[in-house]
This record gives sequence, structure tokens and C-alpha cells, in this order.
Amino acid sequence: MCGICGIVSLDGTAAPDAVYRRVEHMVNALEHRGPDDSGIARCGSAVLGATRLAIRCVDDGKQPITDPETGLTVVCNGEIDNHHELRGWLAQRGRVVKQAVDIAVIPSLYLELGEGFVERLVGVFSLAVWDPRHSRLLLARDRGGERSLFFTLEKESVTFASEISALASGGKLRLTLCPSALREYLRTGVFLAPMSPFVEVQKVSPAELVLIESGGIRRQRYWHWNICGTPKQKPSLEAFDEVFREAVRRQSDVDVNFGVFLSGGVDSSLVAAVTRIVRPRHRLKAYTIRFREESFDEGNFAKAVANYLGIETTTVEIRPEVLPSEIARIVRLVGEPLADQSWIPTVLLARRAAQDAKLDLVGEGADELFGGYPTYLGAKLGTYYARLPRWTRAAIKCLVEALPVSDRKVTISFLLKRFVQGSELDGVSRHQLWTSVIPPALLQRLGIEQVKLPLLKRPDRALLDAVQEIDLETLLAEGLLTEKDRGSMSSALELRSPYLDKRVIEFAATLPVEERVSGLTTKVFLKRYALRYLPGSIVNRKKRGLSVPLGMWLRGPLYEYAFTRLRSPLLAEAGVKPNAVLELLDEHKKRVADHSRSLWTLIVLSEWMDWVEEYPKQTAERVGC
Repeated sequence: MCGICGIVSLDGTAAPDAVYRRVEHMVNALEHRGPDDSGIARCGSAVLGATRLAIRCVDDGKQPITDPETGLTVVCNGEIDNHHELRGWLAQRGRVVKQAVDIAVIPSLYLELGEGFVERLVGVFSLAVWDPRHSRLLLARDRGGERSLFFTLEKESVTFASEISALASGGKLRLTLCPSALREYLRTGVFLAPMSPFVEVQKVSPAELVLIESGGIRRQRYWHWNICGTPKQKPSLEAFDEVFREAVRRQSDVDVNFGVFLSGGVDSSLVAAVTRIVRPRHRLKAYTIRFREESFDEGNFAKAVANYLGIETTTVEIRPEVLPSEIARIVRLVGEPLADQSWIPTVLLARRAAQDAKLDLVGEGADELFGGYPTYLGAKLGTYYARLPRWTRAAIKCLVEALPVSDRKVTISFLLKRFVQGSELDGVSRHQLWTSVIPPALLQRLGIEQVKLPLLKRPDRALLDAVQEIDLETLLAEGLLTEKDRGSMSSALELRSPYLDKRVIEFAATLPVEERVSGLTTKVFLKRYALRYLPGSIVNRKKRGLSVPLGMWLRGPLYEYAFTRLRSPLLAEAGVKPNAVLELLDEHKKRVADHSRSLWTLIVLSEWMDWVEEYPKQTAERVGC
């Protein structure tokens, strides 16, 4: 893992010393992502930089990497899992890769295949290739969107970096808040590529290739999770076992110590169990989050899994008093707001794990691929519910909305209140309503212009296929995976998920609907497979997921902090009505409604707006985009 950055002049003008110094500033801003090494290369009209967290070939991974014959220069943030196969393939074509580090295959692969090289890469990556022969800059992001990359394009100059804060630290960058992106953030809690919080800053999308030349910019998808077009077939446990074991083996093929993040749920428990089989000689260690609030704490479940597998566990307790200082620190470190409430738990767990290891395996992606979320049950049940007479639905809605607010984790009342919303909408729009962090009614109260939901491209496809595809390409890539990347890399800890291996993703696309969701059971096939490695008491335990007791904290120990943050005048500059925000907080405190997700989204935005105001080397103007 690394942080990468650079400035390129597309008109062929040699990069002056001032540009080199700007890249130096960006490299320094990315030091937390790669404390092991750093490097800068001046390549005619381009200056590229990188910091390094050494995972593979610890002593042989200097970046940037330059091809001596062509001047082609590469920087890469990530891991190329199939580098051994690619080396052999390139050697057969007379291109011998001398460096042992995995990313060293990229220059030769590009020289052999051109822009099609990225389709051959398996792993996680965001990368930049500067080709001085054609004055062309190529930017690319991995299929699942695990590693982000931002860039700005101004006249004949391109600036890019792994994080927005590094992009801004180079100076001379005019940044303008983007109201449409901020509205989308308030709805979803994320910034969907190619948008970012700023008009001038674009984000490379998952599985996207961006080619920038003097004549313009071209964006193209090089891969798509074709769950709709993939023929469905009865899945084989043996076939999937080979695929999943290979994914774990590849991702754990590293030259540093590694562990696992363990919650006690089936996804992370299965990763831990298969890792024990694939790496029997490795002394595996698990890291677990704990809460004092009983319904949110999964420590005992994780301990039971660890005991069953015979692995050591280390726990980190999350307390409310740490959230204010930690959220202020992380938004300033990375330069963007993220509404996922698990962001700070990830930061704290990674900080502890980084004392022992440089890499941890996690279970992200399993729910999106194999059908694990309660909303997927809702997608099926909602179709039947929408057919009920209007008066029946109205009566049910009144009864459900009268249920009292609960501070417990993912209660039936919470799920039912979400379920009865949007019965008049089509299935995809209803799903997007259920997954929103601030629902439309509250957005309207806050003064936010109605956000138009993306239209379903192919209305004839299965609803479950459609919503899983949406979740994989949006909320997983730009939400959960981004949160995990920013949180873990704040302590220079890399996270990898075997579920996001290319072959695993493609296997999941072949599963019939009933192998994902059947009756009231989710992840049908994955749970059946997990029984090969884990007891039924673990596999069939009720899904809980990582949640933070924000509801009770915002009524108690975090109330004063929330009040201070939510009365910030800067929220008005983001288009939010100040009085309406405080009304939501008051309703939450009085238990009129549970607004914890909405309030947290606004709190994080408020902290980030402070960073925009404070940052000394940027100008943020409040104009439309």
C-alpha cells in the first residue's frame, strides 16, 4: 500500500522546480499512508511521487518506477496479486521484469498491451502511468473501488493524489464547493464517483480507466459486474472452495505479519477459518471492537470464534468521549467527510492492529455479493407489500410509526419503520430510500433540494440483481471500502477482503436468486459453504453488523458536542437550514424519533466544513456547479 501523487504538464513544458516542490508537499501529506519509504521522479514535463507501506518484497519496492528505454513512469497504490503469472507471461514475450516487487510488472505490461494492460491486473490498486512518448497520463482504479484516486484538470496541467487533503496541500489549487455533490452526500453519506466535494476535483470510478492527453480526456469502464447478464447455475461447494481458498492464499502472500478483523459474524469468521487452513504455520491474531452497550457488543461472539479456531484476540473498546477528537482529526487528515458511523471504530481498531501487523484480512463485500443485507429481504417482501390495498398499507404504517424509539441495535421497530416507507415507489427507488442516511422528508425539512434517484438502466432484470449491483458499485465502493481505506491507512495498516477477489465476485454473479435470499434467510449459499469450516451456532447467528450506539450517545454524553457542531454557521453555507438541524437534535433527545444517522451525517459535514475554512493553502468559494 502507498500514497501516490503527481503533477503533469500535457503541453510538454519541462516541470520547473516549483512543481517539484508542490509534489514534495503532497508526498509529505501522504506520509501516514506509507511511512516506510518515499520517492519523487521528475520525468520531463511530469513529476510523480509516492510513499510506501512495504507489504511485499520489503527491500525492493522503490517508487516511482521508470522504464529506462522509454521513460515510462508508474506509481501504484496497492497490490497486484497475480504478479507471478504476469511475470511468466511477460518473460515469454521477451520482457523480463527484474524487480521482485509485485507492482514492477506494470510498466512492462503497459508496454506490451497499451491501455488494455489494466484488464490483466488482479488485486487492489489505484495507479498512474505517465507515457512521455505520447504525452499521455493514464489513471486507473481497481474493480471493487478499494483504492481511491482524485485528480484536477486545469488547462494543460493535471494534478492527482490518493487523498483530497494531499491534492490540496500542493497549493495553487482553486477549490469550489459543489452543492450537487453535497446534496448527494446528505442523501447517501458518500460521494459517488466521478463527483467529489469540490467542483474542480474528480474521482476515478471503480473499474475505470481515465486517459488524459493534450486533446482532452477519455473515461472508460474496463470491467463490469455483469450479475444480470451472467447465466445462473446451481453452485458447487467444491468449486467455490477452490476459488475462495485461492483468494485468501493470494491476499495473504505477503512478506510482513498479518492478522484478521473479527466481529464474530459469518463473513469475517469464514475469512479467519480459511486463513487458518491456508496458512497453518502463521500465528494468526484477531482484532475485535467492543462496546459497553450490550446490544452493540459482539466481543463474546468474536471470542467464541477465536476459541474455536485457536487464535489469539485483541480487543479495542469504543467509548463516546473519543469520537469528537477522532472525527476532527481524520477529516483533516484525508480532506473529505464520510457518514459511515463505523469510521472511528475502524480508525481505533487499525491503530491497535498496526502495532503488530501491516495487513489485516476483513470480510467486506460478502453482503453485497452473496445477498446478506435485510434490505434484500425487503426487496422481495416489498413487492408483495406494495400490492396491498392503500388503506391497508396506511393502517400498517400508522401502527409501525407509533412504535417507540429504541436505543438497542437494529431493532425490529427500526427495520419496520424503514420498510413501510416508499411503498408507492418502484423496487429500486424503494431500496435507495431504505439505504439513505437522511430520508427525503428530512432533507426537505433541512432545505435540501430533492435529489433525483438514478434511473434503473434495465427495468426487466431481477430486482435483487439490480439492488445488489447498485450497492456494490456505489455504497460499497464509495462508502464502506472508502471508510475502511481512510480509517486503516491513517495508521498505515492495509486491509484486504478475499470476497472482493475477481474470481469470487464473478462466482457470486452465477448464483440464482434462491441461493442468495430464500424465505427469510439471507446469504443462503455462503452460509452453506461456511458450515465446512464453522459450527452452525456461528454460521446461523442472527445478522447484526457493526453499528455504534449513536442513538443513546447523542442523547447523553455526546449531546453537547452535537449541539455545538450542529449550530455551526458553516452548515448554512452547505445549503442546510440551521434551525431545522437543531430541531432534529431536539426531537432526537426527546425520543420523538431516532435521527442518529441523519445527525451524525451532519456532524461529520460540520467538522469537514471547518477544515475547508481552516486550510491555509486553498480558496473555497460557495458558488454553484
